[in-house]
Amino acid sequence: MSKAPMIAGTMQTDPRSGGVKRSSGVNVLPNVTEAWIEARDDANKEVDWVLIGYDGNSKTDMTLLEKGNGGIDVISGKLPPGNPVFGAVRTSKGRFVSFLYIDEDCPAMKRGRTLMYKNGVFNALEGCDGEIEMKPGMTEAEMGQVREAISRAVILDYRHNCMINS
Repeated sequence: MSKAPMIAGTMQTDPRSGGVKRSSGVNVLPNVTEAWIEARDDANKEVDWVLIGYDGNSKTDMTLLEKGNGGIDVISGKLPPGNPVFGAVRTSKGRFVSFLYIDEDCPAMKRGRTLMYKNGVFNALEGCDGEIEMKPGMTEAEMGQVREAISRAVILDYRHNCMINS
């Protein structure tokens, strides 16, 4: 596996540039994807979650903060105060879900930048089939509904000006 950072992110279109697309600019460091491969390995019982955050004072680099086992019950106790973190976990039912946790004490600029990077970081967590809301001290029993990665297709019928849900 390459040691170069993964340039991830959703593509953004700046209307001032005439529609030229550019990346959100987040760099997901290789240690994140390596740890996630460990968590997804059925033979590895030591790692079933990863916690991802900013690398030191960087505004663009995301690194592995911690990894471990114990599922949602354990990772929810590791959420740092004042700092936004991304994470992914294997549930007891074998599903892989991701989350973004932003503490209410997080500075507004960092909050906004983190939200801009969300899809880019989630794209690096291959195999997640949904997203959950995370909060400190949460247990898997309190997890709630998983927002599906592809919940259902919505087809726009422009000839009839209506939406058809499938």
